[in-house]
Amino acid sequence: MPKHALRRVMTATAAAVGTLALGLTDATAHATPAPPLDYVALGDSYSAGSGVLPVDPTQLLCLRSTANYPHVIAAATGARLKDVTCGAAQTAHFTQAQYPGVAPQVNALTAETDLVTLTIGGNDNSTFINAITACGTAGILSGGKGSPCKDRHGTSFDDQIETNTYPALKAALLSVRAKAPGARVAALGYPWITPATADPSCFAKLPIAAGDVPYLRGIQAHLNDAVERAAEETGATFVDFSSVSEGHDACKASGTRWIEPLLFGQSLVPVHPNALGERRMAERTMDVLGLS
Repeated sequence: MPKHALRRVMTATAAAVGTLALGLTDATAHATPAPPLDYVALGDSYSAGSGVLPVDPTQLLCLRSTANYPHVIAAATGARLKDVTCGAAQTAHFTQAQYPGVAPQVNALTAETDLVTLTIGGNDNSTFINAITACGTAGILSGGKGSPCKDRHGTSFDDQIETNTYPALKAALLSVRAKAPGARVAALGYPWITPATADPSCFAKLPIAAGDVPYLRGIQAHLNDAVERAAEETGATFVDFSSVSEGHDACKASGTRWIEPLLFGQSLVPVHPNALGERRMAERTMDVLGLS
């Protein structure tokens, strides 16, 4: 090829490469990052992180922690968080005021909400507190022998979950969908409180009779199943902790357990997630939703 022709080819090639580079640079310079997620956190004390320090000073009635799983998720994803979680909340408090000055939780939702997380249902019928209190009292009186709580209460807790809590969960989730029709909704289960079988070394911390440990676990499994069914039937995503929280129950040592025991724990609110539990709940939720 003649030299002058070669120079023309090289000049044209250089110009094309320069134009391409300029175009890429211009596109990069004008690219806008995706807007942060509009994230609303709803739910009860497991969502609020009640007992985990530091406490949110803006709503002391709710015992809401600024280290709860919604705050962990928001920090990891850069989401704009509106946290209206509240300790002792029931499904009814999604659409009714819980305390004076504490509005119905779904009021925080709008058509622009992108993400909603919630843990709810354990306080309906006072299931958790009644079951733990009843079985703890019976365990102490029996010296940890037998299944006095099961013998006395039988299927009553399970009956309340199926008859009352399950339909209330569906109604609560539908109220969320009505206010935030375009949002991804994640309904979290409850991490295991008790081990699968009795641990005699745990009786001082969780005074449940040996035969009532699987009984209590069965009640919790039923509640989680009700949450899962309600989620599936309302288009929400269920976040299951049954496998990942195994071995992290309230009987385990500090640093391993996600849930604090009834007695001699390290939280002001017993039988609730500690800071590690809240972090692990956040991580599992992000994994299930593909946010991690």
